[in-house]
Amino acid sequence: MSTVIDGKAYAETLRARIAESAAELKLKHDFVPGLAVVLVGEDPASQVYVRSKARQTVEVGMQSFEHRLPADTDEDDLVDLIGQLNRDPAVNGILVQLPLPKQVDSERIINMIDVQKDVDGFHVENTGRLSIGADSLVPCTPAGCLMLLKHYVGDLTGQNAVVIGRSNIVGKPVSMLLLREHCTVTIAHSRTRDLPSVCRQADIVVAAVGAPEMVKGDWIKPGATVIDVGINRITDESGNKVLVGDVEYDAAQKVAGAITPVPGGVGPMTIACLLRNTVIAACRQQGVDVPDSIG
Repeated sequence: MSTVIDGKAYAETLRARIAESAAELKLKHDFVPGLAVVLVGEDPASQVYVRSKARQTVEVGMQSFEHRLPADTDEDDLVDLIGQLNRDPAVNGILVQLPLPKQVDSERIINMIDVQKDVDGFHVENTGRLSIGADSLVPCTPAGCLMLLKHYVGDLTGQNAVVIGRSNIVGKPVSMLLLREHCTVTIAHSRTRDLPSVCRQADIVVAAVGAPEMVKGDWIKPGATVIDVGINRITDESGNKVLVGDVEYDAAQKVAGAITPVPGGVGPMTIACLLRNTVIAACRQQGVDVPDSIG
């Protein structure tokens, strides 16, 4: 039986270190990092996520600024709001909750955010800097994946990593982060030939495709580490709504060396890494060193 990678516990530890960092910055430098979250529309899942972000931001001693706009908000009005937040010195990080309504060009909005306040790490400059190995604000879910891997596996040098999924949000950035750690990285996707055989060669499997239990247990190399990024709501045999990942968990757990559960694996790390990015962004904007506790 494999080790269960407890992302919830690790995220709690990380948030505690972030709270220490925020308190240290207030004491030594007299500023409090601030995170602004913009939500357009009434999507229930997005509303829950935004509330959780706001609550956790306050819990670690940072300022939280929420901007909730109606679903029919004009794109130019959203651009104006982003401009205001860019100019606001109390706001160190800006996150626009995706997806946006169809009348809004998401790419334009993301790239309107000041690159130094882009705590989601989606701005074209941050993604470009990540791709060439330069310093940047890193997307939160990929950063969380890497933290869990390094905590549970240790040195990743020479590991054969297969990333299933090529999105700009997870697949591509997590591949770049693994390359930084000297892994040999294969990016697989829906058109990869003989995907099961590709996976069976992997020391590390990162599944980020959004397909419920697509990765079967017999795709996993014995002893491999499995990071399941998927969060899919399905109806089980009893008719109950349940959350499952992209990996067939019960079967994979029998052969993997370590595996993240869903829920309780990668998910809790995303908001924790968002808060960490906000502290890092605030320190850079203020010209002070990032506290050692969050590196």
